[in-house]
Amino acid sequence: MADTARIDKWLWAARIFKTRSIAADACKNSRVTIGGQNVKPSHTVKVGEVVSVKKPPVVYSFKILKTIEQRVGAKLIPEIYENVTDPKQYELLEMSRISGFVDRARGTGRPTKKERRALDAFVDPALFGFEDEEEEDI
Repeated sequence: MADTARIDKWLWAARIFKTRSIAADACKNSRVTIGGQNVKPSHTVKVGEVVSVKKPPVVYSFKILKTIEQRVGAKLIPEIYENVTDPKQYELLEMSRISGFVDRARGTGRPTKKERRALDAFVDPALFGFEDEEEEDI
């Protein structure tokens, strides 16, 4: 086993990204840092380094325990890295899940059925008692 590995291969092999090309793109787009420095896909990593990966809205941090370039089974992941992500990041992730359609990016298409029902329930005039007033006037 080598004591160094390319960062794009390691991110893919450690199952942090689904494909190596996605891992390389993340490196190129400054979403992967080591010690606060952006890294290129060809950067070599060593055991003990902490890799930070931005997957909006969260920044995950992983301490490298083993350098690998071949993908391993999910059961072996605890031997490859230790997740040292700040608990506040997980709170941020949970808040974004709860908020749901509120953070919807402009131009991402039509709302899903669930989001549409939530919008309808939010804007429904019956919630504000408008229907009752109209019936009383008649």
